Parts: sequence; structure tokens; C-alpha cells
Amino acid sequence: MNIREEIKVIIARRGTTLKRVCELLSEKTGKFYSYNNISNKMHRGTVKFSEVQQIFEILDYELCYKDLRK
Repeated sequence: MNIREEIKVIIARRGTTLKRVCELLSEKTGKFYSYNNISNKMHRGTVKFSEVQQIFEILDYELCYKDLRK
């Protein structure tokens, strides 16, 4: 599953929409994020890691890293 699908699943689990997440992201950062902008970035695979982190924070999720060599 790619990041676009992951975010869509989490948004659905939270019972919200990408449009609402974009509104909250805009409020949080002071930078305007439109639905089309974020949707296109996710589709193209050009969404920034920092934007993904902020989206996860808005949805009350955290990103975790796991060392696969153990």
C-alpha cells in the first residue's frame, strides 16, 4: 500500500474527509492547502514528508520506524 492509500484509509477510519484535513492543515501551518493540491501531490507521489507528518498528527496517528535488520 502506498502513502496515498494509507492516508485515505486513515481519513475514512476517522470519519472525516481529505477536504477537512486540508482545512485543518491550513489552520495548523498558516499556509493554504487545497483539496486538489494535496490530492494531486499524493497521486503524483510528490507529497513532502513533513506534510505527511502533519496530516498524521491532525488525524492523531504517528509514524513509526522499525529496524528490519533485527
